[in-house]
Amino acid sequence: MRHREPGAGAPGERFAVLDPATGEAFGEAPDQRPDELDDVVARAHEAWRGWRSDPAARATALLASADAVEAAGAELAPLLTREQGKPLTESYAEVARTAARLRHFAGMAPELRTITDGRPVHSEIRWRSLGPVAAIVPWNFPLQLASAKFTPALAAGNTVVLKPSPFTPLATRLLGSVLSAALPEGVLTVVTGREPLGALLASHPGIRHVTFTGSVPTGRAVAQAAAPGLARVTLELGGNDAAVLLDDVDVERIADRLFWAAFRNCGQVCMAVKRVYAPARLHSQVVEALAARAKTVVVGAGLDPGTELGPLNNAAQLARVEQCTDRALADGARAVAGGHRLDRPGYFYAPTILADVPPDSRVVTEEQFGPVLPVLPYRSLDEAVEAANATRYGLGGSVWGTDLDRAGAVVDRLECGTAWINHHAELSLAQPFAGIKDSGVGVAGGAWGLYGNLRPFVVHRPREVRR
Repeated sequence: MRHREPGAGAPGERFAVLDPATGEAFGEAPDQRPDELDDVVARAHEAWRGWRSDPAARATALLASADAVEAAGAELAPLLTREQGKPLTESYAEVARTAARLRHFAGMAPELRTITDGRPVHSEIRWRSLGPVAAIVPWNFPLQLASAKFTPALAAGNTVVLKPSPFTPLATRLLGSVLSAALPEGVLTVVTGREPLGALLASHPGIRHVTFTGSVPTGRAVAQAAAPGLARVTLELGGNDAAVLLDDVDVERIADRLFWAAFRNCGQVCMAVKRVYAPARLHSQVVEALAARAKTVVVGAGLDPGTELGPLNNAAQLARVEQCTDRALADGARAVAGGHRLDRPGYFYAPTILADVPPDSRVVTEEQFGPVLPVLPYRSLDEAVEAANATRYGLGGSVWGTDLDRAGAVVDRLECGTAWINHHAELSLAQPFAGIKDSGVGVAGGAWGLYGNLRPFVVHRPREVRR
C-alpha cells in the first residue's frame, strides 16, 4: 500500500536511524530545516478553519483514521520494532492502542452547559478549540504517545504538528502517511529533525498548545520556550514509581506481574515500577523470585519470534543505565541477576535485580529508565511509605497485598497521580493521567484530555425576549 507523504519543504539533509538490536543504520529521515516550520504552522492554521467547524466530519475522519491504522498494522509494527527495539507483539499492541484511541475520541464531544443563578439571563458555556498544537513525542512509545497527544487535540477541533524523537522518526512518519488518507491536508503534519527543531516548534508564535513527554530538564526547556507566546503547556515528565509490598503479600502469586510491571519495554516506561519496597522478613524471597524471572527471560532482537525483552533504544540510554548500575554496585549493592551489558552487537543490558542497595544510591533516587530494579527492605510500613514518597517525582505507585482494604489505606498515603493495587502501569482510555511534583503539568487522557485542548466560551442570553 502506498501512502501520501506528509511533511513540508523540499528535500534536504537527512539523518540516519539506527536499529537498537544491531547499533547499525537501517534507514534515514529528513532533517527538516527550522525555517520550514513557518510554512508548516501556517498550513496548520489554515486547515484549522475548516477542521474546527464541523464536529460530525471530524468524528467520521477519526473513525476512518482508526480503520486506516489497523489496515496498516503489518507495515507499522515491524518498522516500529526495527527503530525502537521492542518485541514485535508489543509493537502490534501499540498499533492497536493507537487505533482504539482514535475510535474512543471520535465518539467524544464537549458538553454545552447552562448556568442559571437567579439573574434575568442565563449563561451558556460553550467550547472552542485552541488552534495549532505542537506534539513532541519521545522514543519509548512513539505511536502510542503520539496518538495520546494528537487524537484528543484533533477531536477537539485543533490541528497538530507532530514531532517524534530523532531516534524513532520512521514509524511516526509512516503513521502520518497512513492518516493522510483520512484527514484533510494540514490537519496533522509530521516533522522530523534533530535539535533545535523541537525547541523552535515549542516557541513558534503560531502554536497555541504544546504537549510534550520526556525528561524533566527538557520539559522545563519546553515550558520556557512556550512562555513568550503564552501557549498552553501539557508536560508528562517521567516518574520513579515505587511498589510497596505488604507483609501479607503472596510473593509467588504476584512475582510475574511485578516483574513485568518493571521490565516491560526493557524498563523504558515512564510509569514502570522503578523501586520495590519489601518487608524485611520477605525481602530475600522477593529478590529471589524476581531474580529467577530475570535470569530466564529471553532477551533478543524484537523481530525474533521468541524475544520477550528487547534492547535499550539508544547508546546514550545504555550508557546511563550502565553508569547508574555500576555506581550502585560500587556503593555496595549486589546484583542478584544481571548487572552488566550483554556481549553482543546492539544496546542490550542484562535484566538486573539489585539487593543491598543504599537508599541514597542514584538507582533509587533517579529514574533509571532501563532493565534494572532495586529491591529495598523496610521494617515498618510508615518507613516504606516515607521512602516511596521521598522523591521529586510523583507519577504513579502501587501497593501489593492480600487485604485489599489495608492496601487501599496505604495507597491513599502515596504522593502520586495514579496508584494501583496488586498491579501497575495499566491505564484506561477513559481515565485522566497526570503526575504531581516534577512528573508533570496538566492532565491527559479521557474527557480531561479533550477539555485540555479546548477553551470555554461564555455566552449570556436573556431568559425572555425583550420587546
